Amino acid sequence: MDLDITTLAERPELAGPRWAMDDSWAEFVGHDLVARSHLNRIPDAFPEYVLLATDGQERVVARAFGVPFALRSDERGGERGELPGGGWDRVPVRAFADLRYGDEPDTVSAIEVAIDPAHQGRGLSGRMLAAMRDNARARGFAEVVAPVRPNAKHLEPSTPIEEYAHRTRADGLPHDPWLRVHVRVGGVIAKVAPTSMTVSGSLAQWREWTGLPFDADEDCLVEVAGALVPVHCAPERGYAVHVEPNVWVRHAL
Repeated sequence: MDLDITTLAERPELAGPRWAMDDSWAEFVGHDLVARSHLNRIPDAFPEYVLLATDGQERVVARAFGVPFALRSDERGGERGELPGGGWDRVPVRAFADLRYGDEPDTVSAIEVAIDPAHQGRGLSGRMLAAMRDNARARGFAEVVAPVRPNAKHLEPSTPIEEYAHRTRADGLPHDPWLRVHVRVGGVIAKVAPTSMTVSGSLAQWREWTGLPFDADEDCLVEVAGALVPVHCAPERGYAVHVEPNVWVRHAL
C-alpha cells in the first residue's frame, strides 16, 4: 500500500480521525482502568510518539502509540531498572509520573499498534512497528520495549503464557504472529509480564461486554472470546476479574 506515516505532532489535524478508525479490540479490553484513564491522554501529552498511517484519500488506516519513560533511573529514588511484571498497566502510569516530576526518559515503550480491520493482512503492523523504532532512534533513544499482547493466544486460553511465549516454528521464529512480527524487525523476547492488564466488573457488566451468561453457581473460570486467559468468575461475590499476561519484547536500536 502507498501510505504516509507521520507523527501526530507533524499532522495535528489528524487528532480526530485517529479515533474514527475502526479497530479489532474486544469490548472488555477497553475497561482496563489504566487504559480508560490514560490512553486518551497520550496524544495530547506525547504527540511526537503517536504515529498515524494515512492512505491516498487521507484516511487513517493504522495508528501506533508510544510513550517515553524512565526505565533505568528515577531521580526521585524509586525502584527502577527491571521491566515491570505489571506490564502494560505500569508503563503509562510511569510515563505520566515521569512527565509530571521531570524525570528524564531513557526508553520508549510501545502502547498500541492498531490496524483498520479492512487493511489487516497487508503487513501494516510490521511497518508501524518499524516506524516506531525509527522514530525513537531519531529522538536519541537506544531502546524500544513492548508489553506485547500475543494476538493468537486467545485461541488457546488455557495454555500457560510461559509455554506459549517461547513456542517457535520450524524456522525458529515465534509461533504467535504478533510476536513473530516483533522478532522479524529485531525484537528479542525478554520475559513474561504476568499481570499486564486487569479488567474487573460486576457480572452484569461482563454479560454486557461479552454476551455470555456468567450465571455459574460457584467460582469458576470462563473462556471469553478475545481473552488470552480465562476470566475468574466469583458469583457469590457478584464480580468477575480478568488478569491478562503479556510478553515483554526488547528492541535494541
